Amino acid sequence: MTDIFRLFFIIILLTIALAAYFLVIGTLFANRAAKTQHVLTAMPSRAFGVGLVNFLFFGVIALVLFSIAENAGNVVKFILTIPALLITATLAIILSFGLAGMVNFVGENTFSEQPAWKRTIFGTATLSFACALPVIGWFLLFPYIGFVGIGAFILGLFQRETFKP
Repeated sequence: MTDIFRLFFIIILLTIALAAYFLVIGTLFANRAAKTQHVLTAMPSRAFGVGLVNFLFFGVIALVLFSIAENAGNVVKFILTIPALLITATLAIILSFGLAGMVNFVGENTFSEQPAWKRTIFGTATLSFACALPVIGWFLLFPYIGFVGIGAFILGLFQRETFKP
């Protein structure tokens, strides 16, 4: 029984940390987060497709590089691990921006009367607790949110500058 309370406490603390993280991303990179949120609003299905394809493509490349490097010698291991780590770090950064856009999107649609910082916090809490739901949240909702976020960020990179946040 104490494990359940410990897990619930960890989820609460991680939700608070994620809310602070998304507030910082939204503040420091306001244009990029707003552009990602705009793409999420305008074309979510296209963003899902682009995110899925790019995540699978670059994820497979990183996994192949890691697996080849595991069985290689020291020099080859170093040479193959660096690009694999760069690809993984780039995917994590893109996922962070995509999740920040998704959090703002959920907060804006659900808590539209609140100020922007409260919408971000409430959107983070809503998505965190929804993704913590066993099986459905883990294997359906979180991958969907991640793929849409990745795709929205990538589509936002190639979008014309006609959009003003």
